[in-house]
Amino acid sequence: MRAAVLGSPVSHSLSPVLHNAAYAALNLDHSYSAIETNESELGAFLESVDSEWLGVSLTMPLKEVAFEFADSCDELAKITGAINALVFGSETKAFNTDVLGIVDALTESGIDQISTGVIFGSGATARSSLVALHRLGANHVTCVARNQSDITRLAGVANDVGIDLKSTELSNSEWMSSDVVINTTPVGVLDEIAREVYAPSGILLDVVYNPWPTQLAASWAVTGGAIVSGLSMLLHQAGHQVTLMTGLPAPIAQMRDALNAELLSRGLSTI
Repeated sequence: MRAAVLGSPVSHSLSPVLHNAAYAALNLDHSYSAIETNESELGAFLESVDSEWLGVSLTMPLKEVAFEFADSCDELAKITGAINALVFGSETKAFNTDVLGIVDALTESGIDQISTGVIFGSGATARSSLVALHRLGANHVTCVARNQSDITRLAGVANDVGIDLKSTELSNSEWMSSDVVINTTPVGVLDEIAREVYAPSGILLDVVYNPWPTQLAASWAVTGGAIVSGLSMLLHQAGHQVTLMTGLPAPIAQMRDALNAELLSRGLSTI
């Protein structure tokens, strides 16, 4: 059986490492690869799959356009408006495992109950982060972003799940005292902001993991705050996808070992 991660670019994706390690640990004769696929190519690819395919993971820029190819969607995909996995069978089912990956990454770090959160960015990952914070108990979340249309969409998600969301400038966000801060912006965007970190009281989850630590994460840790790498989120969301595609519990320990071995081979920090 086959599976793959689709997106553009995907040549350096770590997903094949995680999924293939899971298959090996589960004694499954499956294979998982990375296939360069843009928005205009997704439909043709999905039409070409046969009964040998378990499903596909989706990364940018496919997380939103995939809705037109799904027969059904789980609740998290519907709420966030983002799909990161399609599972094949009698129908094509769509899922969002990013939310669960964020929840698991934060829970693993010791977080079990929060009330406030700050999110940098307002795109698809920010929407998943908002729902994850809600699942952890947050009722007040602040968004620091510039794209007004994305902020409006994020506010719609907040309304759907019952979170008080406000959008504000960094100086008014109270990010140093928030229970959890999640950065969903691309690498380098918050490098200047990193200089403003001082004695944070909460935990930082930075979805950027290459390079790691980011300047923001490094400043956060040096001034006394706890940090979580986006690699932890990547690991756990992949684990949920393995379970969806195989029906078996994901071997997280073996997946983590394989991930760390690959990170070391690339000269990157492990988790």
